[in-house]
Amino acid sequence: MMLRILSLRRQISAPPRGAPRCAIRRGVWEAGAMTTSHAVVVGGGIAGLAAARMLARDGVRVTVLEGSPGIGGKLRVSEIAGIPVDEGAESMLARRPEGLDLVRDLGRSGDLVNPGTTSSGILSRGALRPIPSGQVMGVPSDLKALAAAQVLSPAGLARVPLDLVLPETPRGADVSVADFIGARVGREVVDRLVEPLLGGVYAGRAELLSFDSTLPAVAAAARTHRSLISAVQGIRDAAPKDPGPVFATLPDGLGTLPHLVAADLAEAGGTIRTGAMVRELRRREHGWRLTIGPTRDPEYLDADAVLVAVPAAPASRLLKPDVPAAARELARIEYASMAIITLAYRATAFPRLPEGSGYLVPGVESAAENGGRGVKAVTFSSVKWPHLRDRDPGVIAVRCSIGRFGEEHALQKADEELAATAMAELAATCGVTELPAESRVTRWGGGLPQYNVGHADRVAKVRAAVAAEPGLAVAGAAYDGLGVPACIASARAAASRVLDHLRSREGADHDRAGG
Repeated sequence: MMLRILSLRRQISAPPRGAPRCAIRRGVWEAGAMTTSHAVVVGGGIAGLAAARMLARDGVRVTVLEGSPGIGGKLRVSEIAGIPVDEGAESMLARRPEGLDLVRDLGRSGDLVNPGTTSSGILSRGALRPIPSGQVMGVPSDLKALAAAQVLSPAGLARVPLDLVLPETPRGADVSVADFIGARVGREVVDRLVEPLLGGVYAGRAELLSFDSTLPAVAAAARTHRSLISAVQGIRDAAPKDPGPVFATLPDGLGTLPHLVAADLAEAGGTIRTGAMVRELRRREHGWRLTIGPTRDPEYLDADAVLVAVPAAPASRLLKPDVPAAARELARIEYASMAIITLAYRATAFPRLPEGSGYLVPGVESAAENGGRGVKAVTFSSVKWPHLRDRDPGVIAVRCSIGRFGEEHALQKADEELAATAMAELAATCGVTELPAESRVTRWGGGLPQYNVGHADRVAKVRAAVAAEPGLAVAGAAYDGLGVPACIASARAAASRVLDHLRSREGADHDRAGG
């Protein structure tokens, strides 16, 4: 079936062939069969598409409205020097099932590829050093391995074992990552290990990020242990001895996943409209009305249910008229901006080919005010992913990340300046003095939600307010996790809520009609 990805039109998208041409019509619910219930999903990122696919596969007529010209959200891929390299997220956790399950459901599980190397480093105290073994998101459990890595200064290293004798750290409400971990094992562990690893996910600040929301496993274990080191040892002891690969992606980039989902959605009868900016969402007597397009020439679309899968700020704007309590909490979720600079070098440009997948740069090393170079992470894509190296062994593709929460000024530079910053980083650490054959700068303004202290409470309030509105659900990275599997889990939960509402509603209509 031809994939229906439509640009914004004045007319409302036609219903499936044979269905009456009306905005809302109720019918008898038959599980697994097409009904006349209409659900609108606002947002064409992976959460919105996964939710829409689930609804369509359960027989609901679905319309996805995406305001930008294309689908996929933060998942996007394009070629550089003939190699497909992701511009956003490049992989998904393989130790969570949701992403792998979706790929399997799409019939593409045989296409999944894993990294060729799991080793990575960290730039600390002016040199590249290995990330210590025995750590969980930077929190150490093996003091010998920590000392051998030489990431910490002698003073910082000496501070760590005090955790084993310090009294329990009082903890009631949520606390920041920096406050709790710093109190247990010292601030240097926070600055040189924990924050860089968290930075790869949130691009956030440890003194602001919520311990409970960003490190839930560590936070939970810390509640049952006086020592944080002992808590992390317990996590590692309980982990599978052979857990398998940590990450997975698709051969042509993770950015192809949204298009695979969209094709499956179209096969199930769903419609995707791009360039369809939703300006307003209002409650109606029997559902919801969405206003699309410019003020001078609006389009109205009615739906039995609406699933909002856009970032917190636009979600807040849409919910403000009828769900103000949710809108207030969503408005409190801040976002970090970042840029991905992709460089394609001739392999001969490297005096010595990189051996690991890349390295992280702590903020205390990279901050311009500290004399740093500005880059927060470097990924040697052609080394990390052997299938990319196989595309062209003569090319080494490298991704450099720039930008943390509060560093929006660093992204005000022109593309050429950002590319030069990335090149200078590789010259300093890898001895690369040649210019790349190609370069690409991708900016993600407001791309990463910040799970700051109190995040779980904010999300709970959003969900409580939304739950009071029949036929409304929310999903996406702003709530329970930024990774692809977490977004898919969020989508499934939201789609289940919508399905429950539609089943209940259509069952009631059937009863009123006399069975």
